[in-house]
Amino acid sequence: MTEPSPDPLAPRPARPLIRLRTLILLRWWAIVGQASALLVAERVYHLDLEMGLCFLVIGVSVASNLVAGFVFSETKRLSEPDTLLVVLFDMLQLALLLYLTGGMNNPFSILIVGPVTVSASALSGRATLFLGVTAITIVTLLTRFYLPLRTEGGVVLTVPEVFRFGNWVAIVIAVVFLGVYSRRIVQEMRAMSDALQATQMALAREQKLTDLGGVVAAAAHELGTPLATIKLTSSELAEELHDRPELREDALLIRAQANRCRDILRSMGRAGKDDLHLRRAPLTALVEEAAEPHVGRGKTIRFDHGGGADPMSQPIVLRRPEVIHGLRNLVQNAVDFARETVSVETRWTGARITLRIMDDGRGFPPDMIARIGEPFIRRRAPAPDPRRPGYEGMGLGLFIAKTLLERSGADLTFANGAGGGGALVEVSWPRAALEAPDSPSLGENRPIAG
Repeated sequence: MTEPSPDPLAPRPARPLIRLRTLILLRWWAIVGQASALLVAERVYHLDLEMGLCFLVIGVSVASNLVAGFVFSETKRLSEPDTLLVVLFDMLQLALLLYLTGGMNNPFSILIVGPVTVSASALSGRATLFLGVTAITIVTLLTRFYLPLRTEGGVVLTVPEVFRFGNWVAIVIAVVFLGVYSRRIVQEMRAMSDALQATQMALAREQKLTDLGGVVAAAAHELGTPLATIKLTSSELAEELHDRPELREDALLIRAQANRCRDILRSMGRAGKDDLHLRRAPLTALVEEAAEPHVGRGKTIRFDHGGGADPMSQPIVLRRPEVIHGLRNLVQNAVDFARETVSVETRWTGARITLRIMDDGRGFPPDMIARIGEPFIRRRAPAPDPRRPGYEGMGLGLFIAKTLLERSGADLTFANGAGGGGALVEVSWPRAALEAPDSPSLGENRPIAG
């Protein structure tokens, strides 16, 4: 039995996030940097530091790295609580070093922001909030409690109080801003990743439906002649065998089974070879095919093709799955929010093909028009529609439609009709991007993959 495909919109299960090896390598870089800074401060700038205590603190990090490297596998991934503990350990280790080297007088105090940024990128909002509050608490304590920086001559190095306060304010702002900024960026990336995955699934499903949708023409094209021959021959045999009823009955059975094969071909999905004739269709046929699933949903869909243009100039376009699925989503959205009527207008010139989908609903909220096409916008109407409880609307469906149609070369415009006339979506392609090549020979039918 085939396993169901995972839902990209389902809540993400708890799972290991970051490789332990990655955090170990980052910590080694931090250890090298801390040791180098201490040696430069003592040898170059001749500061009188508590080198023994400082290297003891660094030695704790070295020991933890060695233990982690020997005890755990290089491929081990940490769960969120484990990652939080590792990041918290690094923050406290850095805080202790800052305490031993001047507190907020130490220019390296800005590094306390690092663990918060890592948490915002990899951990939950609750973990990030905890680390952010911890970082602010640490820098607040370091403004009052620290071992002063001294030169070898005993001179205490301090910065003016106003600069120390400014440094504290800058770090607090950096913790808040970088934490929120990193968190928002990661959430946007995850939402976009989920939406693009759903788009790929929708495109694959539409491709499969396109391959399975033309069974009648494809199978009849391949099997029509032999079935007609069988039916004709069996009918002639039945007439000639009127004096031999047992054989006549067999001939009639053959004819009935030929008719049955014809009926089966009308009801099954496309199989065998791909009929290349089905890859091309008039533009109006493509538009009506995309809208067909929503014709019987209680709303009137009116088609206006050409606007008086010469029907013979109508472009013959490729039946591309992404175009069909994208237009179908736009029509669905219009039908969902229309009161009674949806209008679909198709226009073409020598250079462009334009499609306009309009409904007589309440239209797009003005404050959301600029955001249409982003995934997971929650609603279109000012209040939930009681006729469709639980419907979120205007999120993933329009994102998928916009993504697929733009991939085909289209430009999309979302607006409201004049005088509160409902929502309007205009899709426009360069004619060359959608029109099928004018080839005298379509080529040989190819087997359908899968």
